[in-house]
Amino acid sequence: MREFSGTILDIAERALRTREATEQGGLLSGQDPTAINLNDPLRLWIVQVGVIVLTTQILALGLRKIRQPKVIAEVIGGILLGPTAFGRVPGFTQHIFPQDSRPFLSLVANIGLCLFLFLVGLEIDAAIIKRNARLSVTVAMAGMCLPFGFGAALAVPLYNTFIDHSVKFTNFMLFTGVAYSITAFPVLCRILTELKLLDTTVGIVVLSAGVGNDIIGWTLLALSVALVNAGSGLMALWILMVCVGWTLFLLFVVKRALLWLARRTGSTRDGPTMFFMTVTMLLLFGSAFFTDIIGVHAIFGAFLAGIIVPREGGLAIALTEKLEDMVSIIFLPLYFTISGLSTDLGLLDNGITWGYTVAICSLAYIGKFGGCTLASRWAGFSWREASTIGSLMSCKGLVELIVLNVGLSAGILSPRVFSMFVLEALLLTFMTTPAVEFLYPPHMRVRATATGAPYTTATDGPQGTEGVMQRSEGFNQAREEDSSRRSRFTVVLDKIEHLPGMMALTQLILPPPPPYASRAAAASSTLEGSSAMLKTELSTSPLPSTPAVNIDAIRLIELSDRTSAVMKGSNTEHLLTTDPLLDIFTTFGALHGVPVSNSLAIVTFDDLGSSVAEHAKRNDSQLILVPWLPPHYSMDVTPSQGTNAASSGDHANAGAVTPRAGHMPNPFEALFRATSPGQDHTDVSALHSQFVRSLFAATHTDVALFVDRHMPGGHKLTQAGTYHLFVPFFGGPDDRLALEFAVQLCVNPKISATVVRVTKREDEPEQSGENEKQQIIADEPTIHHNTMFPDTVYANATTQTRLQSETADNIAWSRYTHASAFADPTLAPALSRMDFSEVGTPEPLRYTIKQALGMSRSVVDERGRLLILAGRSRRLAVENHHAELKSVMEEHGGLANEVKRTVGDVATALVVSGCQASLIVFQASVSADRE
Repeated sequence: MREFSGTILDIAERALRTREATEQGGLLSGQDPTAINLNDPLRLWIVQVGVIVLTTQILALGLRKIRQPKVIAEVIGGILLGPTAFGRVPGFTQHIFPQDSRPFLSLVANIGLCLFLFLVGLEIDAAIIKRNARLSVTVAMAGMCLPFGFGAALAVPLYNTFIDHSVKFTNFMLFTGVAYSITAFPVLCRILTELKLLDTTVGIVVLSAGVGNDIIGWTLLALSVALVNAGSGLMALWILMVCVGWTLFLLFVVKRALLWLARRTGSTRDGPTMFFMTVTMLLLFGSAFFTDIIGVHAIFGAFLAGIIVPREGGLAIALTEKLEDMVSIIFLPLYFTISGLSTDLGLLDNGITWGYTVAICSLAYIGKFGGCTLASRWAGFSWREASTIGSLMSCKGLVELIVLNVGLSAGILSPRVFSMFVLEALLLTFMTTPAVEFLYPPHMRVRATATGAPYTTATDGPQGTEGVMQRSEGFNQAREEDSSRRSRFTVVLDKIEHLPGMMALTQLILPPPPPYASRAAAASSTLEGSSAMLKTELSTSPLPSTPAVNIDAIRLIELSDRTSAVMKGSNTEHLLTTDPLLDIFTTFGALHGVPVSNSLAIVTFDDLGSSVAEHAKRNDSQLILVPWLPPHYSMDVTPSQGTNAASSGDHANAGAVTPRAGHMPNPFEALFRATSPGQDHTDVSALHSQFVRSLFAATHTDVALFVDRHMPGGHKLTQAGTYHLFVPFFGGPDDRLALEFAVQLCVNPKISATVVRVTKREDEPEQSGENEKQQIIADEPTIHHNTMFPDTVYANATTQTRLQSETADNIAWSRYTHASAFADPTLAPALSRMDFSEVGTPEPLRYTIKQALGMSRSVVDERGRLLILAGRSRRLAVENHHAELKSVMEEHGGLANEVKRTVGDVATALVVSGCQASLIVFQASVSADRE
């Protein structure tokens, strides 16, 4: 039995041994997860990608603060991960970037490089060169020839000092010349967009010249690679001829076939379909494969594939949006890390090397800067503009690094020379943005229009600034003569949800139509067939005295880190004609006979407010209309609310109960998100608040923030289109602006208004007769202190400024309430539909809330809409409502302090009270208050 049992145990032991799994090298078994496994390199590759992406993103966060492009962070990150910095840490390179893992890393990086060159081809639009051929060709050729000559001249001492003579001098000279003469078109587009130069004459010329420079540069690179790979001159000629033939085949045959396929599949209308994307990817890698096997680098084939993609219907931008994230986040940092692993700045260890490095950097900048500057000056630009063009064209970026890496992999460049040129590319790219900001500040820029020789310009320089100031003075004088009339408006459009509110507000500001229709009907009934008499009567009828309304709609698009956003910035002409928001709003204006001029701003979020302010100033706008619409709320009402409202039977409270989302509902909670618990709303609220307040701080134009509080599921809009305005007048420049705007709106027969001058009285209770006029008792001077955030354009309020403001309030009030005002033919029609009253009360905010709630109910019963016009009154206001507002907020529910600082005390009180009327919050410009 013992032998049997022993045999059984032996068999079982052997069976278990044979069924035991092979060791997989897991972390729990004690093995190093970064150990290279050539059969399964995925784990180490993931570690490498994580290190690379984290390093580049951290660097990009810091460099973004000084407005440097992301490529700078990627290049520096690659250098730091190489032997220059982290490579000197013992064991870092052996564990993270071992030599055996380089081929896998290089394979993925080169796939990403082909995709990136495909995106570069998508960015290039030959129509830009055609439109600006005369200037762009001159600048592009001058920016190629002189740097190429400098590079060829410098190649002689570099070749004799640092290059192995087994390398042909002609090959080295070609690579040096190409590296000197090339311009980084993708980085250049990014810099032009961020600096808001795309709509200037300088930006147009640089963009056009950059496109031509890029095409010539890649062609020269293909020629250089062909010469390196060819064994003889005849073979190089064959390679070049085959490459030219392939290029022509793509441009004239495949391009047309691809356009036909895009139209047939609906890709030009609805974006690229799956089938079209499949064909495009096959074409991309097929072209890269062909150019690689004939002796030209694969990236040239990928670049050609991007050029032939149709631009119709924004197809190129849509393709870029589908590919750019993976390329920019993963593939490009990998490629720059490969470059960084080959870059060792420690090789620059002696005086001769540093002397040549300085010479390389100096000649590269002088050649590019000098050639483009002289060509631009010869073309008619000023020295400042010409030097700006030269500085922009000196941008190297990742394009030169690609050229250098091709030369390094071909054995033409030594590691020492490669490191010298990498430092030059990094330095010149870093210099571009600060040099342009110094040479071409915003107040000296010349903006281009559609026509001219070479351009019709609108100068923002000293002369242009003087002209703007003169026009502004004229506007202010006109404002003093007839302050209730504004005819030039800038409408800000951000989202499709803004359109209904902006259409409604725009319709209100339109002048009322002349009573031609009724007269024409009467004439047609009595004079049947007498069309000639009717035409004569209508032609001799007096025209309305109100000025024509001009509306400028500006579409805001935030400039992100994506390439597609940059492409949109360089393709604004197409977007202006295809953007759905602008198209709908323009159609709305055409239906009402109002000219609407469209414009588009693609800038970073921090510059959105200043861009709107500059645009309004440039277009001589008198009022900026900024829309905002609350998001869709859940229509569930909390049980306690329903019970309280039903039991009390108080219609005021019932009307205040609004759709809730688990907390006090008001549009600014969704806007600023400061009181929303438990959700990721804080970032959205802070960003939108920053935009609104930055606009308030930056603009020198009157601003009206329109909050349309009509929510889905609420009461239906009136079909009659009647409005009733409620203007609580507390005093100050903002309230005076609200009063003027109310008078202008009431010219429309469908609009009426109630204006109440509310004064705070400490010694008397609230009067029962709300509409009785009473004498105003002045309050003691109140000083409003500044906040840390410069969210207003007003100075500190003092006793003197307060008295001046009160005097201006009295003048503005008497202008519309005095008996002589009703005899003024320009004011009488509007004033006949307005009720003015003065009320003194110890609680002005509560009085305003009570009046607003009461008017809201009565207007709804009359099938109309209530619109409240209030001043922002952050400073220079007559009354200080801080204590009462705090009490109101404690009574109705908390609200973020961000809201109060953005819209002011009066609007905040109305928001927290639950009043569902829409609001317009005004801020008057500085010039309007200089009296």
